[in-house]
Amino acid sequence: MKVIVSGGGTGGHIYPALSIIKEIKKHEPDSQFLYVGTANGLEADIVHKAGIPFRTIDITGFKRKISLHNLKTVYRFIKSTSLSKQIIKRFQPDIVIGTGGYVCGPVVYAASRLSIPTLIHEQNVIPGLANAFLARHVSAVAVSFEGSTEHFRSDNLYVTGNPRASEVVEADGQKGRESLGIPPHKKVVLIVGGSRGAEAINRAFVEMSDNISQMPDCHFVYVTGQIHYSKVKEQLADRLNNLTNLTVKPFIYNMPDVLAGTDLIVNRAGASFLAEITALGLPSILIPSPYVTNNHQEKNARWLEREGASKVILEKELTGQRLWNTLRELLDNEPLLDKMRKASLNLGKPEAANQIYQLIKRLTADHAQS
Repeated sequence: MKVIVSGGGTGGHIYPALSIIKEIKKHEPDSQFLYVGTANGLEADIVHKAGIPFRTIDITGFKRKISLHNLKTVYRFIKSTSLSKQIIKRFQPDIVIGTGGYVCGPVVYAASRLSIPTLIHEQNVIPGLANAFLARHVSAVAVSFEGSTEHFRSDNLYVTGNPRASEVVEADGQKGRESLGIPPHKKVVLIVGGSRGAEAINRAFVEMSDNISQMPDCHFVYVTGQIHYSKVKEQLADRLNNLTNLTVKPFIYNMPDVLAGTDLIVNRAGASFLAEITALGLPSILIPSPYVTNNHQEKNARWLEREGASKVILEKELTGQRLWNTLRELLDNEPLLDKMRKASLNLGKPEAANQIYQLIKRLTADHAQS
């Protein structure tokens, strides 16, 4: 199979794309791939390190209000669509897949105009501008959450889940605990502010850290983010020697194993992360980032909260006392925690990557027969 994949801007678009590529390779090792992104986007570095052939186009995103910038973007879109057609004709893919971000707009649109099977995957509950536009032109739309279905007008809509979920279900929770030296009988509370950390969550954690000794049956793992680590360690210096149930790390490289060994997690509400925790049935306290496009993270978090899998604290309402009170509310109430586990697991799609692969097979087979 020959596949063109496009998606970029954030890891939330790029890593699901790589998970789809990995799943296709698992079933069809001889498959060929080409990733189309932007030269300055995060995808340029990540895809290069993954060893996947990479081509670039010049495109920027639309603003959500009328501006001169949008006129320039229309020109770039037309130009990039033309270049994308050239790339597609040269590579001759069996299917073109978009995973969101403005870069996939001209690539997937060009493929649809060339009558090549096309698939887009939406990670968030509320679709981004690129996928909302492309949904009218593609062969199929795959979404991560049931809650997304009301936001798409498409006859070919499939709730597959996020392919990132399939990677964590194979993780080893015991190895995760052992890597951090956590006794098997303790509950693990993992607190992390996303891959780079979050200053607001760091501040709240430091404020509540004096209370941790009150819960000796729980082990708290706090991940600060690399750039915040020295400052947080300094702020906690007088407490760290006395808190035997606290581990502070700048980053965790074996995160899937650690997640699999966790009982309750506090984090942002990025789509790929939510796919991972629901695949594992993890209850959560979500603190959505207010700095993302279209406020995606709060909408993602509210969906989990409505389904009973999470508690949400907005960053503007976050304090050390508020975070501690919410943690105690859950950790002191095992029936509630168990109810949240079941709700989380009910939302999870651990077979997401395989479902997307099977959808790809159907689309390419239907096209071959037409």
